[in-house]
Amino acid sequence: MSKKALWSLLALGILLVGLAAGCATPTPEKVVETVVVTQQVQVEVTKQVEVQVTVIPTEAPAAKLKVFGAFATPIEEPWDGVIHSALLAAQDEGKIEYTYTDDIGYAGDMERVLREVSEQQQPNIIFGDAFGNEEAVRRVAADYPDIAFVFGSGLGPSEPNVSVFDNWIHEPAYLCGMLAGGLTQSNTIGVVGGHPVPEVNRLVNAFVAGAKSVNPEAKVLVTFINSWFDPAAAKEAALAQIDSGADVLYAERFGVIEAAQENSLFAFGNMSDQSDLAPDFVVSSPVWNMNPTVDYIINQVASGAYTAQDLKDFSMVAKGGASLAPFHATESKIPADLAAMVKEREEQIKSGLFRVDIDEQQPQPVN
Repeated sequence: MSKKALWSLLALGILLVGLAAGCATPTPEKVVETVVVTQQVQVEVTKQVEVQVTVIPTEAPAAKLKVFGAFATPIEEPWDGVIHSALLAAQDEGKIEYTYTDDIGYAGDMERVLREVSEQQQPNIIFGDAFGNEEAVRRVAADYPDIAFVFGSGLGPSEPNVSVFDNWIHEPAYLCGMLAGGLTQSNTIGVVGGHPVPEVNRLVNAFVAGAKSVNPEAKVLVTFINSWFDPAAAKEAALAQIDSGADVLYAERFGVIEAAQENSLFAFGNMSDQSDLAPDFVVSSPVWNMNPTVDYIINQVASGAYTAQDLKDFSMVAKGGASLAPFHATESKIPADLAAMVKEREEQIKSGLFRVDIDEQQPQPVN
């Protein structure tokens, strides 16, 4: 083969190789690598987010405060029953763990119960009533300063951990007296109380004052049974007042409403709305609401700010601790002008325009 032909074949081969190289589809290595890298990044990010969500620690819920109720009387007795109901409400709302003992009495068992509970259960708070057990409560409280002792008492608070409260419901008791004074047909009203102590006297005296503000001619009979819980004795005292002409009764103690119902007479409960005891005859009740006091103490202890104090204000009308119970089924039996008069006075008490006197002197048997 001539040189010329050889060079021609060589040129043709180079041309064909060049054309083949130029016409070949480029390998999309970088595109594939980019896609792969992108997918890897997405997978890694997804995995990372999932891991982060999984490993974030969940904060454990705060432990509920442990609260114990120490009641000298059965909780059916309205005074302790009101405290018990407020603590049950706090438990239902998930604020506390609540246990209690009632009917402890006044023969020395209160100190024993409080010491056993303080030592074995170690509650954060103990609620109860110290009336008749004042020294026992304060002796135990002094030995357990880290427990908040919150007790109904006629005395003052004691540092560092004894707070006191009471049922300051003399304002709605005055309103009940107004209703009684307007409803009586015989001009004789009966009141049956427990012991003639200041805490009871101020309710009875307010009731009497309310009755006479509406009916100056009304006569109010007052009997004390010298017991905090003796329904039979209270009923017997009420029946004696009925025999003396009383046609409206104030049941400062449990047992009176039964006597009123048996004689188809109007009655007023005490401490709580007791309409369900005799719906056709219980006109209203001065209601004690312990929820403001209980909520305040729970918040104080939970925040580490608890101090011994007098909690009086939380049991009065201004802070929602006292109120007049609804009239329920008896509303239609109350004269419209009397109901309007009581409503106006109630608003004046709430707004501070009318003050019910606090009179803690023992009332006379006939007022």
